Formats: sequence, C-alpha cells, structure tokens
Amino acid sequence: SDVYKRQNAEYMGGHQIYTLYGVLFVAFFLLLNVVACVSISMTYFQLSSQDYRWWWRSFINGGSSSFFIYAYSIYFYFNNTHMFGFLQGSFYFGYMFIGALALFLMFGAIGFLSSLKFITYIYSQSKVD
Repeated sequence: SDVYKRQNAEYMGGHQIYTLYGVLFVAFFLLLNVVACVSISMTYFQLSSQDYRWWWRSFINGGSSSFFIYAYSIYFYFNNTHMFGFLQGSFYFGYMFIGALALFLMFGAIGFLSSLKFITYIYSQSKVD
C-alpha cells in the first residue's frame, strides 16, 4: 500500500504529497533530541553526585537505546516473521546487530557531544574568584 502510494505520487507529476519520508525524518529528529536530553540529564545527575568521570558514561547513556532496538528485533523475529532455519536467522540477527551497532555509535556520539556542549556551557558560566 505504501509503495503504491509513493509510486503513484511520483508518476502523477508530483501533484500529490507523500509524507512518509517527512514523518520518518521528524520521528528521527525527535529521537535524536530525546537521546541528547537524556544524556544531558544523566550527566547532570552524575556531576551532582561529585562523580566527574562522565566521558564514557555519556557515550554509553546515549547509545543504550540501541539495546532496546536490538531486543525488539529479537521479539519481532520470533513473533512476527515466519523465518526458520539457521541461515535466515543468522542473516537476520547479523544484519540487525550491525544496524544496532551503527545506531549505538551514532546515538553515543550524539549523547557525548551534547553532554560536552552542556558541560562547557555550565563551566563557562561559573565564576572563580
């Protein structure tokens, strides 16, 4: 159905607006924003407890949402797909692991960079006499 709508919108000369990619972009932007806010919050709580080793923890806090994505892919495999056999399972879980690893690295970088920007801002505002 979605493929039909997209192809129909392309073949009609662009008079119809197909919004799937726009909605996906907005959802992805919101996900990146949530990852940044959660990472900043966790870094703030860590700094409030006098623990200043925030570098790797901010990276792991940002990337930890990819664990849930991989866990959902396991649930999806066993409950919604009709795949069976070692080869199909190994391809599915292998590609999902690579995708989850890529998301872990991307979300971790977003978490680290947002925490770094937050920390440079709060330390630039503090005055030392």
